[in-house]
Amino acid sequence: MEFTYLGRTGLRVSRLCLGTMNFGPHTEEADAHQIMDVAHEQGINFFDTANVYGFGENKGRTEEIIGSWFAQGGGRRERTVLATKLYGDMGSWPNEGKLSALNIRRAVDASLKRLGTDYIDLYQMHHIDRATPWEEIWQAMEVLVTQGKIIYVGSSNFAGWHLAQAQEAAKARGFLGLTSEQSLYNLLERSVELEVVPAAEHYGIGLIPWSPLHGGVLGGVLRKEREGVRRVSGRAVETLGVKREQIARYEDLAAEIGHEPGDIALAWLLTRPAVTAPIVGPRTVEQLHAAVRALDVTLDQKTLDQLDEIFPGRRPAPEDYAW
Repeated sequence: MEFTYLGRTGLRVSRLCLGTMNFGPHTEEADAHQIMDVAHEQGINFFDTANVYGFGENKGRTEEIIGSWFAQGGGRRERTVLATKLYGDMGSWPNEGKLSALNIRRAVDASLKRLGTDYIDLYQMHHIDRATPWEEIWQAMEVLVTQGKIIYVGSSNFAGWHLAQAQEAAKARGFLGLTSEQSLYNLLERSVELEVVPAAEHYGIGLIPWSPLHGGVLGGVLRKEREGVRRVSGRAVETLGVKREQIARYEDLAAEIGHEPGDIALAWLLTRPAVTAPIVGPRTVEQLHAAVRALDVTLDQKTLDQLDEIFPGRRPAPEDYAW
């Protein structure tokens, strides 16, 4: 396993991050425990979750599954860089969501209880809260750091100007501020290259791409469709409706260079500026092994150019759309 630093910090994390969103809704507890054990065996030390995972009436269930795994001991907690998130409503009463100081205080305590740990390595804001001032957010986060309940703070789904706004407010307080940003980023969706990636590079924020295979579309979906292995559903249906020709060219390129499409998609992200670790969310151990395989894929400049031709990227703003 390769390791890198999380943004500008001295924290070393694996180049793949284990996403746990499927634990509970799609993967039973025992199978989830096995996946996490295998992740450690493969050298993955970076795990990501959120307080709302489990969803619906089962919000918090995913954190509980991770907590029961930690409870087995054997250095499981100590060897894990644990990231979780807050923002989504955990109930119907006011102040049970978003980023008010009150909810930050309550949410971290609830997550700590579910996770069965006394600290969170990376506490992430799942979305921007436009109603709460940064002075309030950073003051609340500073308290949590002082209390030892969290170590680093990250964001998710922030725009480039949100990153700048957050960092300048933190700088004024003498606070470290954001160390990471989770964004939707893959070969099909490259909008973050306009402003998020440049902002992350400037401020030393590690980029953690989510949905690296775009809901499975970049994982060889057309071949699997032909073979009857997978029936297209969800986001993939809409994407294939407008991107089928590009996906076909992409899968042909993968066959030409002798790699699985999903391996290429992950390997490509690992070449991108500011990227720390794509989030892989396996439902099975087999899917986890497939993700790890991508670390052995090296893409030469010719292949990178071909990928850019199939999936055109974005230049930093304003050059992308102005002179």
